[in-house]
Amino acid sequence: MSQFVSAPPIRVALVEDQSGLRDSLHEILATSEGIVCVAACANAEQAMAELPALDPRVVFMDINLPGMDGVGCVRELSKILPDTLFVMLTVYDNTDAVFSSLEVGACGYLQKPVKADDLVAAARDVISGGSPMSAKIARLVVQAFKKTAPVEVPRGDEYELTTREQEVLNLLVKGFLYKEIAEQLAVSGHTVHFHIRHIYQKLQVRSRAQAVAKVTGS
Repeated sequence: MSQFVSAPPIRVALVEDQSGLRDSLHEILATSEGIVCVAACANAEQAMAELPALDPRVVFMDINLPGMDGVGCVRELSKILPDTLFVMLTVYDNTDAVFSSLEVGACGYLQKPVKADDLVAAARDVISGGSPMSAKIARLVVQAFKKTAPVEVPRGDEYELTTREQEVLNLLVKGFLYKEIAEQLAVSGHTVHFHIRHIYQKLQVRSRAQAVAKVTGS
């Protein structure tokens, strides 16, 4: 008789310089079902020293750190931990900061203060292939893509995309949110996440910004 085996907990790390907020976020993650918080670092330098050995699956990274900032830390850590997923935390809603983070490999961007439910949901979402973003940040990204994106994406034949994956990629480039893609294609959000995960694998990218740059040559 087969026995059900639950999925292993998500290994999460936190990099935040404000001690009170760091303790609060650490407690949220450490007490959430299905999540284990392996580290809570005060700066990028501590993260660079400790995280490679701990091999977290998800890292929540404050963008505005003393010394090396969060963008630089993600840039360096992603070289050492290519399978780790990074979600940025910030009080800012600056478009340049958003895209700088995404370009170096971040998969999501949450605006502080972050609600406990949103933090935990983001860890699970990014593991499932999503790109969690606070609503205000997502709107900035959509507006930026709508200003710069071409009407259609070149065919992704060289990447062996399926017809549905190509449709999803077209909408990604046009700046549609995941919910909007699901509505446009009359599918569930879970299905959209499934297709996006496969698109990223085939294109060998880790974020929307990287996918758009690769297929448009921008």
